[in-house]
Amino acid sequence: MDTAPENTLRSFKEAEKAGLDLIELDLHLSKDGALVVMHDATVDRTTDGTGPVSGKTIAELRELDAGEGERVSVFEEVVDVVKTPIQAEIKDVRAARALAKVLNARHLTGRVEVSSFHDEALAEVRALVPGVRTALVADKDQADVVKRAQAVGATELVLNIERLTLETVEQAHKAKMRVVGWVVNDQDRVRLARALKLDGATTNRPDIKYTVGTEK
Repeated sequence: MDTAPENTLRSFKEAEKAGLDLIELDLHLSKDGALVVMHDATVDRTTDGTGPVSGKTIAELRELDAGEGERVSVFEEVVDVVKTPIQAEIKDVRAARALAKVLNARHLTGRVEVSSFHDEALAEVRALVPGVRTALVADKDQADVVKRAQAVGATELVLNIERLTLETVEQAHKAKMRVVGWVVNDQDRVRLARALKLDGATTNRPDIKYTVGTEK
C-alpha cells in the first residue's frame, strides 16, 4: 500500500513483480454476498465513496474509485490475476463461509491460507475446508494467543511487532507455530524482527525485501 492503492489488483501485481513470498489481502462481504477485497468496514478511507461495504452491492462498489483509477476487486479476481501464494484475512466474520466455498470450489487450499482476528472465523473455515492453513492475528491482546491459536487449529500467529515479546515467540515455536510480525516498513523493524527470531514479516513496502541482510 506504500507503492500502489491498497487492496487493488495493481498493488498485488506490483507485489508479485517484486518477488514477495506471500500477498496479504483483506475481505469483507458485500450486500449481495461478494467477497470484497478491502481493509476497512467502510469505503470512506480508500475510495471516493462513503458508507459500509456491507451496505452496497458489488455493482455499486465497482463504480467507486479505489485510488488512481483502480476499482474495487473481489477475491476471485485476485486469485486469477496473481500466482503468488495468498493470505486472505477475514475482517467480516460473515465472509468466512463465502471464502470457504471459493476455496473448496477452486481447490485453493495449497495456495491460500486464511487469517483473522476472529477466532470463530478461523474455526468455521477449518471446519468447512479440509486441510486449510490458518493464522490468528492479534494486536494489543497477545497474552494468550498461543492457546487461542491451538484451540482453533491455527498453525501461525500474525502479531503486531510493537507489542510482540520474545517470550510469546518462544511459546509459539515450542508449540510448532510460525510467528509473523506486522508491520515491518523500515530497518529498525527489520532489526527487531531478527532479534525476536520471527519466521516472517508483513510489509507495505515491497522494496524492503532487498534491504534485508544489509541493515546495520
